Amino acid sequence: MEQDPIKGGSVAECTARRLKDLIAEGSLSPGDLLLPERDLARHLNVSRPTLRQGIKMLEEDGLIVSTPAGRSVAPLGREIADPLIALIASHAEVVDDYLEFRAVTEPMAARLAAARANAVDRERLAACLARIDRAHDDGIPREEAEADVSLHIAVYEASHNLVVLHTMRALSGMLRQGVIENRETLFARPETRDRLRAQHRAITERVLAGDVEGAGEAAEAHIHYTHRALNEVKAAEARLQVSLRRLNSGGLTARHKDGR
Repeated sequence: MEQDPIKGGSVAECTARRLKDLIAEGSLSPGDLLLPERDLARHLNVSRPTLRQGIKMLEEDGLIVSTPAGRSVAPLGREIADPLIALIASHAEVVDDYLEFRAVTEPMAARLAAARANAVDRERLAACLARIDRAHDDGIPREEAEADVSLHIAVYEASHNLVVLHTMRALSGMLRQGVIENRETLFARPETRDRLRAQHRAITERVLAGDVEGAGEAAEAHIHYTHRALNEVKAAEARLQVSLRRLNSGGLTARHKDGR
């Protein structure tokens, strides 16, 4: 038997609203693949025709999209993701602007997480930190960078602030694509990896301990260090390019500096 519709709506509308609520609260994340239609209808206790009507409403709202693998939650910010993000990333100051934004948002999220995290949140945070430790010990920069992003998302989730969660999830997607920061280069530096792991541990331990101010301070210190480290990487790469150009006179002469 189908669930009773809530007052003022049909069963299909109620079904769509339930799915919307799950998306809004972050239980369903952008890109999540939904269960096959039969299983999803059973889980929601509705008929398959009713489910199709509800899904159609969400598709019209742009919240659900069809993919070769099935229906999934629409990617966050997909309307601006490709050309505009590429345009933004082409400006040198975008990294500084982005990290200025995180320097404000991350401490707030960490403080909220320390005050609001429940047992489920704390377990997820501990698992993310363990993943960082494994990747660090195995010497896999790409995996450690991915685990870094996952830990920060876990902090946003534990903040239980939906605006923070969805805004930072969108930015985290850009991080994973390497649009803004060359995170693999950052994690390839052993001394930087050691500092970052210690900072992630400090944030996690303070959130788990419910230390509101300590969590905020640890998050702020982490962002400021990241900013400095990225600037150092960028400066080193610029110096290398200058040296290479000097080696062959910018490629504009017939002879190399070594006399060949």
